[in-house]
Amino acid sequence: MDWIYTQPVKIIFGRGKMNALKDLCARYSCPVVIADRFFARTGIVKDIARCAGAEIIFSDISPNPDVSEVDRCAALLRKCKADVIVALGGGSAIDLAKAASITVEHIREYHGTGKLVPQAHIPVIAVPTTSGTGSEVTCVAVLSDRANGTKAPINSDSFYPAAAVIDPELTISVPPDVTASTGIDVLCHAVEGYWSRGHQPICDAVAVHAAGLVLEWLPIAYDEPHNGEAREKLAEASVMAGLAFTLPKTTGSHACSFPLTSIYGIPHGEACGLTLDYFARINAADPRTQELSRLLGFAGADDLADAVYALKMRVRLRTDIADLGLDEMQLAALAKASRHPNLDNNPIEITDDMLLSMYKYLAKGSN
Repeated sequence: MDWIYTQPVKIIFGRGKMNALKDLCARYSCPVVIADRFFARTGIVKDIARCAGAEIIFSDISPNPDVSEVDRCAALLRKCKADVIVALGGGSAIDLAKAASITVEHIREYHGTGKLVPQAHIPVIAVPTTSGTGSEVTCVAVLSDRANGTKAPINSDSFYPAAAVIDPELTISVPPDVTASTGIDVLCHAVEGYWSRGHQPICDAVAVHAAGLVLEWLPIAYDEPHNGEAREKLAEASVMAGLAFTLPKTTGSHACSFPLTSIYGIPHGEACGLTLDYFARINAADPRTQELSRLLGFAGADDLADAVYALKMRVRLRTDIADLGLDEMQLAALAKASRHPNLDNNPIEITDDMLLSMYKYLAKGSN
């Protein structure tokens, strides 16, 4: 097989590595911190700003950031002539920072349109505070357009951060429900990256490593939020899973997550995990899905699916959509909205009827 591997992000990993920001930002004259609203109200953002030498902080960021927020941030970056961005938070802050870094007036011009993103951009230093999205090492920014009722990724080499500082100590304050949702997102990244049609050997290797870490350590981090080793292992899994899916791209579970989040407000990671075990059973006909299952210590894809379902139950993530009370028309609309290009990466062709059957099954309750 022919393949190309690209990963331009400098990765700095370890407890206490937040202090590396001082050296990384030393040569810039106008750093700007982009931070999740939660962290903007805490002392952490002040510590980050001090390390970076930044006086300007942008925190007008909602979960699943909207294109309008990107535009406001880009306007600020243009006005203050920022020359480096420090993005602190989960995927929302980092994705917004990456999208705003190209400083265009209207990011909607590139959202779901296929139009190429400009190469010129302000460098981003990503500092994740959750172990979930892997956005600190990817070329993807996932944005919502609430005015049009859509959520979709934008892919561009311009979005690779210049550096990622992964300090597991920053994730200790994350509550159990967020730990669960972001943790299952890591598992989806790893599993989907492996069975994606765009798979390649380097990404395969880190996918297996990341998936194994999540299966072992997510329940521990969920039960023991201050367990430093568990937090470190999940942070490792997150960045490795980010490396695992960036080039192969995600597949069915992520395709379905976009309408589940944009229409019904299910948190992104939980929305991805909702269908992961179902897709594992669909993809059981794919030899690589069986291979991944065995590499993770399971007899086959059905056993992997059972383990994913058990993990969701263990960390109290939803396993169905029965509580939404969707009727036939709503289920059909949900299936139609899930017809996202990521489905083309799935190893088994997914038809409209398969999507509708899945949602009908989930709507009945899978317990």
